[in-house]
Amino acid sequence: MTQLSDLAEAQTLALAIVDTLPEPFLVLDDGLYLLAGSRCFYEVFVEDPAKARGRSLFELSDGRWDIPGLRQLLAAVIPEHTAMEAFEFEQDFAQLGKRTFQLNALPIRDGEGSSRMVLLAIKDITERRIVEQEKQKLLEHTEELLEQQRTLLREMQHRIANSLQIIASILLLKAGSVSSEETKNELRAAHQRVMSVAAVQNHLHASEGIEQIEMGPYLTKLGAGLASSMVGPKQNIDVVVAASEGTLPSSHAVSVGLIVTELIMNAIKYAFPEPRASARIRVTFEKARSDWKLTVSDNGVGRLPREESNASMGLGTALIGALAKQLDAQITEHSTANGLTVAVTRSTFESLLPVAA
Repeated sequence: MTQLSDLAEAQTLALAIVDTLPEPFLVLDDGLYLLAGSRCFYEVFVEDPAKARGRSLFELSDGRWDIPGLRQLLAAVIPEHTAMEAFEFEQDFAQLGKRTFQLNALPIRDGEGSSRMVLLAIKDITERRIVEQEKQKLLEHTEELLEQQRTLLREMQHRIANSLQIIASILLLKAGSVSSEETKNELRAAHQRVMSVAAVQNHLHASEGIEQIEMGPYLTKLGAGLASSMVGPKQNIDVVVAASEGTLPSSHAVSVGLIVTELIMNAIKYAFPEPRASARIRVTFEKARSDWKLTVSDNGVGRLPREESNASMGLGTALIGALAKQLDAQITEHSTANGLTVAVTRSTFESLLPVAA
């Protein structure tokens, strides 16, 4: 490149560049007096270039630039050879109204490395700040609406849980008042089905969850509740739950809970016709991404021929099939003289937990 012949020529070129910049720029001397400004500065702030040159920055625009914080920062730019970055202030200018500006300042060094001038860049960020404030207000309003929704959902869950508890209590009282053993068993089974749905509602209320249920704690509580209410004092059947970490949508959790309820009730009813010391029902649940597998197994007598012939007729079996179809899951059974295993699987899944009771 061609070398500039002297310092005056270099200064002239520099000032010409500043003058053509599309944003307001100022060149100040070491006393913060105006040496030159871009055409944009004079137009935006309605300053006469001839009258503005040589005046202190803090005298321009009727003293609107005379801000203590700005004065202090700019005074340190030249002696400390440091930059001022992203200084913001809000001011009411006569021709512009209230605006928000962001200032950046750099020392300009001469050939000997000394700072003799300050380059001040001025950026109007009023619209940006207005958008940010409106966005913040919108976020706060959205959060308020979400909190109202969460409050309404919690209230709804509380009311549903109370209603289910009332229905379950009525069923249990009715079961105690009828004389038919078959009717009594059906009412008790209906009671347990209601209680399995109520368990989800109680879990939602306790954890303040709305959409997702952690399956491990939920199935553990459900298994314990079924064991305490369904296992008679002479049966001595252990109900064990093992579950990996993972959540399901609350609607899916209700369906899985109903399936578990039916399978445990069937195992308690049919797997152990004679009391035994080591009777056990094991529930496992595993989840990987969107796939999961539920297994309920027992170490009882397996499915008896009479049960196989009537399996398709039972309400519980029909309910399990309908719920599995709703969950897009498949049911498989494996029965031996050492027990029955029923697996409900969504998609392909390889089991990692032991399923034998």
